[in-house]
Amino acid sequence: MMKKLSIKSNIYFNPEIHQALRLRAACSQMSMSALVSEAVRQMMHEDQEDLAAFTRRAAESEISRKSLLANLKRHGKL
Repeated sequence: MMKKLSIKSNIYFNPEIHQALRLRAACSQMSMSALVSEAVRQMMHEDQEDLAAFTRRAAESEISRKSLLANLKRHGKL
């Protein structure tokens, strides 16, 4: 099995975040690098989901503000 290559990067944290990350790493028995990598991976996955939702909704028809408000009032939401 081929090992995935890693790229070293310097990341700067404010002291409070750095301390919290160190504690989280110690409690979870994960490296700080693994925690940061996972957080970035999750953030990028959420971005992909947002873009996919935007793409799916791009073809939806638009509704005017007036129509939206009337519809909300009609259904007792305003």
